[in-house]
Amino acid sequence: MTHKTHNKQLIIFDWDGTLIDSQANIVRCFHLFREELDLPERTDDEISNIIGLGMREALKALYPQHDNEEYDQMVDRYRYHFFASNPSEPFEGAEEVLAALEMAGYLLAVATGKGRNGLNKALKHTGWGQYFHVTRCADETRSKPHPLMLEEILEQTGMEPESAVMVGDTEYDLEMAKNAGISSIGVSYGVHEGERLLKHEPITVIDEIGALLGWFNGEKIAL
Repeated sequence: MTHKTHNKQLIIFDWDGTLIDSQANIVRCFHLFREELDLPERTDDEISNIIGLGMREALKALYPQHDNEEYDQMVDRYRYHFFASNPSEPFEGAEEVLAALEMAGYLLAVATGKGRNGLNKALKHTGWGQYFHVTRCADETRSKPHPLMLEEILEQTGMEPESAVMVGDTEYDLEMAKNAGISSIGVSYGVHEGERLLKHEPITVIDEIGALLGWFNGEKIAL
């Protein structure tokens, strides 16, 4: 990689929709538990829109006015179907990007709305645990867009907000970054389209994961 034209040292990735093409599988698992528990129907778009939130926050958005016991049952049945499904696969070029960034000396981290067990399953499937210095999940901290997840990553890595950048495909990722005082890069190939991401003033929005290397190489990517 060429000479850096920025001061970023820590790159924090969202997981689903940014590194992994998991939207279809997440939507399918939601439909399965909804049918099983005889809950009102939700469209694919409605379900896709909450990808990135913590599981309980996502359920409250889709099915408000339930009690904690009912949410616990929903979480349990979703996780049953998720863990019974085949793992989702990475976007093309994602591993090459991670390997190149690590080789260039960046610290890499994950901030995800997944639960810890789900992320561990995905890390095992991809073999990507070696790339990430820190990973944080929604069931061990606050859900996006609250900044606590990023604040904990900064504390653990000893980095200041200005040295970090968040890469994500949803408004929740970019809003979380803004709340934490961290710059962001949006990706338009995931759940939320580029126009929605631009409202949160990212440095740039990229259309495929490989373009991330271009930005870190100092190439200008038009918004």
